Amino acid sequence: MNLKGRSFLTLKDYTKEEIEYLIELSMALKSKKKGKGTAPGLEGKLLDGKNIVLLFDKTSTRTRCSFEVAAFDEGAGVTFLTNSQMGKKESLEDTSKVLGHLYDGIEYRGFAHKVVEDIAAYAGVPVWNGLTDDDHPTQVLADFMTAVEYTGKKLNEIKLAFIGDGRNNVANGLMIGASKVGMSYAVGAPKSLLPADSLVAECKAWAEASGGSILLTEDPYEAVKDADVIYTDIWCSMGEEDKMAERIALLKPYQVTAALMAASGKETTLFEHCLPSFHDMNTTTAEYVYEKFGLKEMEVTDEVFRSKNSVVFDEAENRMHTIKAVMVATISDKYSF
Repeated sequence: MNLKGRSFLTLKDYTKEEIEYLIELSMALKSKKKGKGTAPGLEGKLLDGKNIVLLFDKTSTRTRCSFEVAAFDEGAGVTFLTNSQMGKKESLEDTSKVLGHLYDGIEYRGFAHKVVEDIAAYAGVPVWNGLTDDDHPTQVLADFMTAVEYTGKKLNEIKLAFIGDGRNNVANGLMIGASKVGMSYAVGAPKSLLPADSLVAECKAWAEASGGSILLTEDPYEAVKDADVIYTDIWCSMGEEDKMAERIALLKPYQVTAALMAASGKETTLFEHCLPSFHDMNTTTAEYVYEKFGLKEMEVTDEVFRSKNSVVFDEAENRMHTIKAVMVATISDKYSF
């Protein structure tokens, strides 16, 4: 499958077959890295001679580290850029064109989704979305890869339930991806935090074509019934910290507990989380929340987070393997798979 030259801004732009291909490529590259066998066509440094630039307007641990390690593994050079003049002394258009002349690929992580779209429109090289307010497609690939690895099921055989803020970027990305690949996807969220009607309409059309399904409910226990994966995220995304009191009031009934995990009816139900997570008291944010609101745990209990069903750290590792697959597929001229 040829994805050379394509940007990776949202899974809206990718077919079921292309998403499945990227996950298969991710698994093959993971096997290569771990010394468990290299598939024909993946030998050598697949990004040798390539250079990428990482633009970060939002802080990051997993996304930055995943892009850097993935690039270094396959021989690419990396520039981490947080102090550019883009939008200040130089227009986004001009900066994008400059970077497109210097680099083979550009990653952007920031706020408005239009920014990454505009960079892609002007750069002339593949642009990869490392997170925007609307979407987080590289995270979704890792989530799906982890679910396939642990369940042994095909994507269209999996039911994933998202519990919490159902209209944040991760939830949006999961619903888009699930509807594209034929997955059963459920959201358990307060009415005010259910996904936007316009996105739901798009996703229901894709789900109808792929054989998937979408359930929106205010009852978290209804959402998780028969789930293979229960997923949650922090209650306040970056830039929404001023909404903490409101979100705690709305989302405390949606905390992922052992009882909610058991409500799936399956002992094997996985727990996924994009991280970071407020599951204990070991962060300054958690201390603040405890002092102000009396909560020691937020979106997930420490019991669930540390349980045998939790796959959050393998999921975090898979960020790197899936990001590597996206870069190899879109800028490498040294591979076939």
